[in-house]
Amino acid sequence: MDLVRTVQEMQAAAEAARCAGRTLALVPTMGALHRGHLALVEEARRRVGPGGHVTVSIFVNPMQFGPNEDFDAYPRTLEADLERLREAGGVDAVLAPSVGEMLDERAATTVAVAGLDEHLCGAFRPGHFAGVTTIVTKLFLACRPHVAVFGTKDAQQYLILRRMARDLGFGVEVVGVETVREADGLALSSRNRYLGEKARKQAVVLSQAVFGAREAVRQGERRAATLVDSMRSAIEAAPLAELQYAEIVDTETLRPVETLRPGQEVLATVAVFFEGARLIDNAFIAVPATSEPRA
Repeated sequence: MDLVRTVQEMQAAAEAARCAGRTLALVPTMGALHRGHLALVEEARRRVGPGGHVTVSIFVNPMQFGPNEDFDAYPRTLEADLERLREAGGVDAVLAPSVGEMLDERAATTVAVAGLDEHLCGAFRPGHFAGVTTIVTKLFLACRPHVAVFGTKDAQQYLILRRMARDLGFGVEVVGVETVREADGLALSSRNRYLGEKARKQAVVLSQAVFGAREAVRQGERRAATLVDSMRSAIEAAPLAELQYAEIVDTETLRPVETLRPGQEVLATVAVFFEGARLIDNAFIAVPATSEPRA
């Protein structure tokens, strides 16, 4: 497993791998790796097959943090991350560039996906998704992958990146991997380490909220307002929870819906603060094509 520090070195390695006929996969991360990240690596290795090449990038991207967010406090654990990847195996290269390597203060270009960043997290974190899409574009250009693997816990991010890759013709297949969870349902996240004991126990309400909405749809509920109310009630059952949003949105437009249509795919999604730590969770819901809504 090679540790790569510069874009130029990464581009050279990627070009050599492509010329050798290897299929390349990229797993972009901000480090502080956990089992969820390793599941992405496993999927990347499966996608490229024998003889393929997998790169994991580790870069805490300042462009996606707002002025009052946790950029300075965000965990940076490169040595531990490298050890985890060595133990897990299946990784050919780790790209761990400096901020100066990835960002040029003279740069005048950013990448944004219009419309999809206006709701959910985008409404509360202006500029966040432009920061994500700009850096992922640079990672695509540095690593030249055929496949890029992302977790769907960050569902809005995943859907925006999938749309970006499609619209700009990167020739990169954007793959989503289902959220990896703790035994009680809490989605794995690098920010879970911020939680105290009481907050950690209560944080399970996020998964209960979105899975409850999914089950209600399976039982025939088609009114988005009813689903949102049920998610809010689930979150409010936790005394330490501060709800930022609970929404049902269409996965193509990321806009709220009123009535779920047969055959539609929607996202049940929540964002909640616990003792200052912002957690998100979601559930993709395929509305049955033949079922009738409740009267």
